[in-house]
Amino acid sequence: MHMIAVGGSDAGISAALRAREVDPGAEVTVVVADAYPNFSICGIPYYVSGEVPHWRNLAHRTIADLEATGMALRLDTTARRIDVAGRKLLLTGPGGVEDVVAWDQVVIGTGAVPARPPIAGLDALGPADGVHLLHSMDDAFAVMRTLEETSPESALIVGAGYIGLEIAEALTTRGLAVTQVEQLPEVLPTVDPQLGALVRAQLEGHGVTVLSGTVVRQISRAGAGEPARLRVEATAGGDPVTLHAGLVLVVTGVRPETSLAASAGAALGARGAISVDQAMRTGLPGVYAAGDCTVTHHRLLGETYLPLGTTAHKQGRVAGENAAGGHREFAGSLGTQVVKVFDHAAARTGLRDHEAAAAGFDPVTVAWEADDHKAYYPGSHRIAMRFTGDRRTGRLLGLQLFGHKDAEIAKRVDIAAAAIYSGLTVEEVSDLDLSYTPPLGSPWDAVQAGAQAWTRQATLA
Repeated sequence: MHMIAVGGSDAGISAALRAREVDPGAEVTVVVADAYPNFSICGIPYYVSGEVPHWRNLAHRTIADLEATGMALRLDTTARRIDVAGRKLLLTGPGGVEDVVAWDQVVIGTGAVPARPPIAGLDALGPADGVHLLHSMDDAFAVMRTLEETSPESALIVGAGYIGLEIAEALTTRGLAVTQVEQLPEVLPTVDPQLGALVRAQLEGHGVTVLSGTVVRQISRAGAGEPARLRVEATAGGDPVTLHAGLVLVVTGVRPETSLAASAGAALGARGAISVDQAMRTGLPGVYAAGDCTVTHHRLLGETYLPLGTTAHKQGRVAGENAAGGHREFAGSLGTQVVKVFDHAAARTGLRDHEAAAAGFDPVTVAWEADDHKAYYPGSHRIAMRFTGDRRTGRLLGLQLFGHKDAEIAKRVDIAAAAIYSGLTVEEVSDLDLSYTPPLGSPWDAVQAGAQAWTRQATLA
């Protein structure tokens, strides 16, 4: 059996590794469009900041590690066309050399590409001008060249989602004056505005200028005598705003890369992503797909599009196992996410109030605060929480958290993710047998204190 995984990031590599585990005799080839298979794209901001000292450290596994598993890597190679009936794949390799490779099973893991907002000048300007997108290792190298060769004093970031916040911290750490522009009313719009405001306070407290409710209209080269080499025209509340920066990064999300699959006849679903079932089958014989190019089965919402590295790893593993003759289904996502913002962190899992209402639940959301451990032990931190549960059934639907990075924000949101996955009610979260010692927790963990607050207040709502 010859399986080809198209894509050398999370989904493609996970599929290849799992296929080799299930069938050690399988021939597995991974087609990688660049020279950086199995690199942590999520780690790029920390390479830019200097906290990760060398770009090679971002590799989950070296090329030698991957090849030692028995897979063959085709680097700097692009998959051009899938011949489904003939079970052949047309490739273009280094130097433009074309090749046709036969396959028994193929896993499409082409990922996503940066969304390009309708900003005048964005197509005309590029890294040589100090204008960057940030999604790949080559993008990271381009940013580093701008930083090292032009030594900009200021940066403007368009977008205040997860990557935008992380790169704002990275550039601030490098000593740049950073302005962050977000068109929505608050930063980090994947959490409620009440927590987004806390994130904004962290940014501003560390010197970042935050402009929310602001839409970037045009980027151009600045004229002589202007304070930096790039001029950014925006509007805020209908009023024009002119900004200047030595470096501009546009990080406004991604869209699925589906051209290879669509040209082969694969159906598309939510947000134009490849439609797959929970076995990661596309409906084309022998063709699977996984990762940021595919729709996501959400345990509470059904089919959606939610590109996350954790999801891509899981989907790729399922696709690889099934391509090698196994029988496994993707169990579904809850959109569990966490982001560090300087010395604090924000996290969420499940549904927010408006998402739950749109999905047919009767949601109640309750805000609460609790200490991460007993306050009498030095170094305790308050955690802000927003619990969402269903009024009719009491089922836990979602949790959002914000607190100090030492307050175990990530692990506490994982408690809620496990509870939602298991279908627990909010009240049942209080019954969980969680650990306690005064330096690290409380007899009632902070999450359990929030659950009890929801139970009290939901009964009065």
